[in-house]
Amino acid sequence: MKKKSFRWLAWLLVVGGVAALIKGTWIPTKAVIAQSLLEKAWQAGRDTGYPVKPWPWADTWPVARLSCARLGVSQIVLEGDNGEVLAFGPGRQEDSAKVGNAGNSVIVGHRDTSFSFLKNVRMGDVLIVERLDGKKVEYIVQASTIENADDLYLKWTGDPWLTLITCYPFDSMVAGADQRFLVFARNKS
Repeated sequence: MKKKSFRWLAWLLVVGGVAALIKGTWIPTKAVIAQSLLEKAWQAGRDTGYPVKPWPWADTWPVARLSCARLGVSQIVLEGDNGEVLAFGPGRQEDSAKVGNAGNSVIVGHRDTSFSFLKNVRMGDVLIVERLDGKKVEYIVQASTIENADDLYLKWTGDPWLTLITCYPFDSMVAGADQRFLVFARNKS
């Protein structure tokens, strides 16, 4: 009788361990698959000149690629800035200017994933944003600052600007920070 109870306990532990392993690898696996699908959607959009959703039920699509050679960063920028979009990468604030056009183009991202590199951005860094139409727009970082989230507003300008926004402080373990870290970059041309 005792051997039977140990077998059941052993099987229960094995099943529990497998379930924990699956749960622990699900989000990282999903992230890798999503990045692959985003890359394919980006390339399809570049080939056609039209936005392509990365999967049929997606509520976003790639609109640009943001890169900084000095920091080895290259990321697909998605349309929108809600939580569902930002789970997969940085997103362009919909009421901001299109990248490279007159006005302020605002891109937001999470401090612990897509925009963790912002803590290493310096004045004078070159940020390149490639659009779906193939045009590459170069921006030079002019400044960075920390602001209260409630004090942020979209400043319009006739010149093309790029503003990158993430939560602050970078190393905080608490979600929903009250402060934001902003990087301002001016169009190089």
